[in-house]
Amino acid sequence: MPDRTANDRRLRLPAVVALLIMGGGLGGCANLGDSAVSGAFVDPAKYDLYDCPQLAQQRRYLATRTAELQGLIEKAHTGVAGVAVAEVAYRNDYITTRASAKLADETWRKNRCDEASAAQETPAGDARK
Repeated sequence: MPDRTANDRRLRLPAVVALLIMGGGLGGCANLGDSAVSGAFVDPAKYDLYDCPQLAQQRRYLATRTAELQGLIEKAHTGVAGVAVAEVAYRNDYITTRASAKLADETWRKNRCDEASAAQETPAGDARK
């Protein structure tokens, strides 16, 4: 009669290997946030037609959303199987939001919105000089 513990070990080995591979895959996604690959999650022309006030509003929203998602991810990490829950529930949205924020910032700089917003804030009386 074969040893049952040896059979159990042989059956568990593929399950353990599969879990390790899946864990490594999820861990790889965790570092995707600011890489060049994250740009694939956003249309590169998304903010091309935005003016500076629209970009300012969008940048504020994206900063708030990024902080909110980061908080949800951190909260999920405290629970049972929290890492998996955080990856499945929030990570894609977090990556997309960070990529959108990066693109909005690049468009902000490209459009020289800092200079434009400073010029808009100049009172009309000072423009005569």
